[in-house]
Parts: sequence; C-alpha cells; structure tokens
Amino acid sequence: MEPPTTGGIASAATAGNSSTHKFHPCDEAVIATNDDASDCKRCAVRLGYWKDDYIGYFVRNQERKAPEINRGYFARVKGVEMCVEKFLKKTSGNCQIINLGCGFDTLYFRLRDTAHQVKNFIELDFPTVTARKCYTIKRNKALLARIHDEDGEVRLSPTDLHGPSYHLMGVDLRNLDEVDNKLQQAEVDYTLPTIFLAECVLVYIEAQNCRNLLQWIAQKFQAAVFVNYEQVNMNDRFGEVMLNNLRGRGCSLAGVESCLSLETQRNRFKDSGWSGARAWDMVQVYESISAAERQRIERLEMLDEGELLLQLFQHYCLVVAWLGLAFQDIDITCVPVVEELMSSLNID
Repeated sequence: MEPPTTGGIASAATAGNSSTHKFHPCDEAVIATNDDASDCKRCAVRLGYWKDDYIGYFVRNQERKAPEINRGYFARVKGVEMCVEKFLKKTSGNCQIINLGCGFDTLYFRLRDTAHQVKNFIELDFPTVTARKCYTIKRNKALLARIHDEDGEVRLSPTDLHGPSYHLMGVDLRNLDEVDNKLQQAEVDYTLPTIFLAECVLVYIEAQNCRNLLQWIAQKFQAAVFVNYEQVNMNDRFGEVMLNNLRGRGCSLAGVESCLSLETQRNRFKDSGWSGARAWDMVQVYESISAAERQRIERLEMLDEGELLLQLFQHYCLVVAWLGLAFQDIDITCVPVVEELMSSLNID
C-alpha cells in the first residue's frame, strides 16, 4: 500500500504490521466470509431494508440476493443495533465499543450520523481484512471526515488506523498478548463500560482459544456487555446441511460445540467467568422488531420460501452476556411465538 498523502494523516509504516501472524489452514476461508456478509448487507441496503450510506464504499457488488437472505440480514443488523442502542442509552455515551472480527462493518460511521457518541470505538480483524478497510477509508474523504477532527491526527499503517476516537487494527484474536498490545495502542480504558460485538466470529475460533479470550475479557474489564450473533441448533438436519456447506468452502467451524443450542450459547459465557447471559433465536429477535418496521420491509420483496426463512431464523441466534450488574437488564422485548412469525410469513 502506498504511503498516504491526504492532509492530516501521518504514515506509520511499521506500527501494527503483523508479519508474525501465522495463518491456520482455514483462515483464508474464514476471511472470505467477510466478503459474503458484506455483499449481502450491500444488497439489502440497496433494496431499502435499512439505511447505510457507507457500505457502498467498501462493497461494489450489485448481485441481488434471495429475499430470505435479505430479510435474515435485516433481522441480524436490527437485533445487534437494538442491543447497542440500549447500551448507549444506559451509559449516555460514556463507554467504549469493541467490534471483534469487524470486517467491513460500518457501525462507527453510522453512529457518527446520530446523536450517539462514544469515548472510543475499536475494531479488530485479521490484518488482511483491516488492510483493505484501511485502504478504502484512506481513499475516501467522506469516510476520513468521520474519523478526523480539527485537533486530531489520523495515523495509518498498512493494516492499522488510529484516529482521535476510532481505531482499526489487524490482529489474531487467538493471540491474547497481541490483542492486549493492540488495545493498549488504541488507548483502551479497562474501567470504562464496554460493549463487545461479534457476528459469526467465535464459531470459527477453537473452543479453548475462545474460552481464553472470553476469560481474558472478563478479567480485564470491570463492566461489559457482549453481543454475539451466530449459528445455533447445529445438531439437527438443517444444521448439518449448513455445516456441510461451510465445510465445503473450507471453514472448519472450530467452535461449533457452543452452537448446539441456546443453552450451550449461554454456557460459553457463563463458563468463562461472565456474570450471566441470555440468548434468543432469530425468530424471537424478528418478532421483537416493531410491527410497523416488519410490515415495511415485508412489502419490499415477495417471499416464496417462507418455510426456508423460518428454518434460517431457527438456526441463528443473538446472545447478550454481561459482567457485573449494571447491564444485566439489556434485553430484547420479544414475543417467542413461532406461530406468529409463520402467520406474518403467510405460511399455513
């Protein structure tokens, strides 16, 4: 990557250069899932499922996805956003957000367009992913303008970007010494309320490494919330088909043992030193979205395979875990009735 030339940006060519990163055999396939997820989000945004003025900078693909996929990503994005919004309201912005396996997620930029502001926003992913994200941000003034302020400098290396309150860094989440070092570079405050976000990330991390990461967070941070979106009910026939499809693409799903049920999802956190956890499948999450909003997006496309969407919703979940008592009431207001969803999908 050529050295940056935009005003107000300093190059740090060696800082954050993760030459010591050693790939596991399936890492490349896992990295590719970011492109898939980003393409899907871009498609749904173009069709009007939700507003995102920034995803188009990172994804150019115009391929149209199936309505079930678009509706699934709508539920995913809205579910995470509901939890983030409740956390921000409770903390009045006196908090940090740490996005694990961030990919091309645009939450930081979208939050900058709202009244919600946070003390620090940190994004971590494989260096090959953050290098592409850094390059895109550097090349687009609309993105840089959201990071840069009059007094602050934006520092860039090939894989890392540091702004006054935004930090994007390449790291292997399985290497806790490296994670600790990167968070220190980002001026993390371990005493500040912090929300961790992970969308289909932990499932690709070996169980012991995942346990080590969650235990490390529980030991380092005083008050935190973890919002985790990923697969669930992987031990039935539909789950086996999903697993085989991912394995066929080279993804081993090393952490799939925690994705067998909502209980195993909760226990992953409880067994790693977290105070508590709740979990909902995406049927429940979708029902928690306002009826008006659901009706709006259901008019965007005809849904031929309502049964398929129902099965997809039953095999993904949202988990909220917490440290301490301050955030144990972050919840979704859900109506866990499958029949209501089936009715809204026009399934007899």
